[in-house]
Amino acid sequence: MSNLSPFHLAIPVYNLEACRNFYKEILGCSEGRSSDEWVDFNFFGHQLVIHYKPKSDEELHHNSVDGKHVPVPHFGVVLPWDSFMTLSDRLKSKNIYFIIEPYIRFEGKPGEQITMFFYDPSGNALEFKAFKNIDQLFAK
Repeated sequence: MSNLSPFHLAIPVYNLEACRNFYKEILGCSEGRSSDEWVDFNFFGHQLVIHYKPKSDEELHHNSVDGKHVPVPHFGVVLPWDSFMTLSDRLKSKNIYFIIEPYIRFEGKPGEQITMFFYDPSGNALEFKAFKNIDQLFAK
C-alpha cells in the first residue's frame, strides 16, 4: 500500500478563513498555494483544496453503519494506528465535537478498525480510521 498515488479532493467551504485555520492548526496540514477563493493543503500526503462557496441550507444525509448514524458525504484518511491515536488525542484537547466519538468498529470481524467522525467549520464531515492490520482494509 506504500505506492499509493495521492488523491486530489476539492470541497466547498463557506468560511474560508475558519477552515484554513482548522486544517492548518487543528489537523496540522501544511498550506500550499492559495487565492482569495481557495487554499490547498497537504492532507496527510494528499491534495485537499478548500474552495469558497456560499453557505447552503441542504441537510446532510446519514446512513446506519455498525449502529451509528454516519454522515453522507464524508471523507478522510486511513492512518497508522499510532497516528490515529495521536490525532484523536489532539482533537479531544482542542475540544472538537465528534459526530461519532473514536471507537472500535466491526470488533472481532473482518475489517475491524478504529474510527471517528467530526465536522470542519463549514460542516464538511470527516472520518479518520485505522486498522490494526492494514491488510484488512478491503476485507469482506
